[in-house]
Amino acid sequence: MRVQQEKAYAKLNLSLDVTARREDGYHELAMLMQTVSVCDELTLSLNDTGAVSASCSLHFIPTDERNLAVRAAHAYLAAVGEERGVHIRMEKRIPVGAGMGGGSADAAAVLRGMNRLFDERLSRRELEGLACSIGSDVAFCVAGGSALARGRGELLEDLPALPACIFVIAKPDFSISTPELYRKLDSVALRRHPDTAGLLEAVGQGNLREICRRMYNVFEDVPDRRMRTVNEIKGVLLDHGALGAMMTGTGSAVFGVFDDKTGAEAARETLEKEFRFCTLAEPVARYMD
Repeated sequence: MRVQQEKAYAKLNLSLDVTARREDGYHELAMLMQTVSVCDELTLSLNDTGAVSASCSLHFIPTDERNLAVRAAHAYLAAVGEERGVHIRMEKRIPVGAGMGGGSADAAAVLRGMNRLFDERLSRRELEGLACSIGSDVAFCVAGGSALARGRGELLEDLPALPACIFVIAKPDFSISTPELYRKLDSVALRRHPDTAGLLEAVGQGNLREICRRMYNVFEDVPDRRMRTVNEIKGVLLDHGALGAMMTGTGSAVFGVFDDKTGAEAARETLEKEFRFCTLAEPVARYMD
């Protein structure tokens, strides 16, 4: 029995813009995405059952076809014409319902792991093509690093690595429904949009302060009482010296970017008194070319 272990790294949105609503009901997005060192750990075990099965360290996570990792395994086996089976064991570290792409990261890790088990039969681009049929953020999570994502998140442009920095990430005890937040977004006029062009220029220059100055998430404009907690966390992060702070994805996790470890640790110590999930993280470079 062949076994492959994979780390499934979380993502943060350094910007999130919704530029249009599409006829198919989805939205056109422009997002600067960054992989960070918070990760789930997956173990893939090939077998001869012909079935895909899964288990998870969190009992409330579904392990059937509702799980993106299971769907990713089925998609890979179909793509390469294999009839063998696989069991996926997931040790969850990425908080659920945080906007950090835990489910997408797991699915992408399955695609990478399956590809290694089957001797790299598919290229990165072929894996990303498979990923698009599984979930919007899965394609980015295949290779990770820094990227501009457009469309539904499947149109990717690799970017230079982010300058060295420290993220402090805190998640409130509540989660926010992505469909609910999109419905609310569609009902309001957005006050502003991220300066995506300016962000790309700052990334190209490796200017962390300018990157942080331009970070913005349009979902923070949505009228929702839970945004008060988001703003409170941002305030703590900024008070401790964060160069910028924002909510990732549709929430509910909030992060600050620091160039000083002392300030980052002080912010974490303050926030972890109130929030069960609070951690330091670092940028992770692209791990597949």
